[in-house]
Amino acid sequence: MNDKASSAAKSAVNQLMTLRNWAIGYYIVEYEQDGSDRAEYGSHLLKNLEKQIDQKGMNYTLFKACRQFYKVSPQIGSTVSSEFKLPDFGKSSTVSNEFVTDPDVLVNNLSFSHIREIMVLNDAFERFFYETECMKCNWNVRELRRQIKTNLYVRAGISKKPELLLKKSVDNANGTMLSIKDPFTFEFLGLDARDAVSESDLEQALMDHLQEFMLELGEGFCFEARQKRIIIDDKYYFIDLVFYNRLLHCNVIIELKNDEFKHEDLGQLNAYVGYYKKNEMAEGDNPPVGILLCTDKGSQMVEYALSGMDNQLFVSTYMLHLPDKKKLEEFMLKEIEEMGM
Repeated sequence: MNDKASSAAKSAVNQLMTLRNWAIGYYIVEYEQDGSDRAEYGSHLLKNLEKQIDQKGMNYTLFKACRQFYKVSPQIGSTVSSEFKLPDFGKSSTVSNEFVTDPDVLVNNLSFSHIREIMVLNDAFERFFYETECMKCNWNVRELRRQIKTNLYVRAGISKKPELLLKKSVDNANGTMLSIKDPFTFEFLGLDARDAVSESDLEQALMDHLQEFMLELGEGFCFEARQKRIIIDDKYYFIDLVFYNRLLHCNVIIELKNDEFKHEDLGQLNAYVGYYKKNEMAEGDNPPVGILLCTDKGSQMVEYALSGMDNQLFVSTYMLHLPDKKKLEEFMLKEIEEMGM
């Protein structure tokens, strides 16, 4: 009984906190900024507001988040009006879109900590996707952050069966020590997928956009080498890219391919990882990890090729552009129907 009462009280506090933060954002935009979104209303205004209020917890960071919350979720105004017995908040009540989460559903099911993780995403439909899946799967904030960082939205968009991908993503939440994206999206390279892109051109483009590439790889990656030369049986071999992950304390070896997966490619990567394990591991290091990046792969061939290999190897695909939203929109309509939203 006490646990239920405590949970209900916590939920009520979370809901009021979310509504309060939206109202703060409304005040900042509509009164402090006179409804304008011009560039001059930047950090200076929010810092001045922090000084004026001078109350614990009411700071620049919170005000910035509240302002963003109001801008991306104007539909919350109807819930604020109803909860606090206030008039409608003008334009906030006019939002009409099948891919906008119902304000009452959003406030009742997601904490403001969840909302903060989602609202920084630029695309409205992507925000809707994560809101829906977060509620459906009951993710905590940490798991939501992991799903965003591993690009679940894009992976679901190109999957032939997104519902199976989403289930697998949840089931594997606490699986491998290194969460590897599949696919990676390299739209920042500016390469045309219709052109014949050589492996050397792809490698050069990734080096020209190293910062974006490392962000796409994930947290903790430090660049070590390109075309790293090693000697095996008195012959020279060249590893495409070598990174070190400071969080996992291991080398990450990446091989680039400009076509679909072939089992012999994995043998090559396995040899490089084995070489690093024997000759390059420092004291305190974990065994190296290998990632093969290719344009396409067959799941059965990958499964058979990996069978019996002791090294930690991953096969991921990459895209040079983001997928079409149409397919994912159709899937999300089914999700909404199933959840009764």
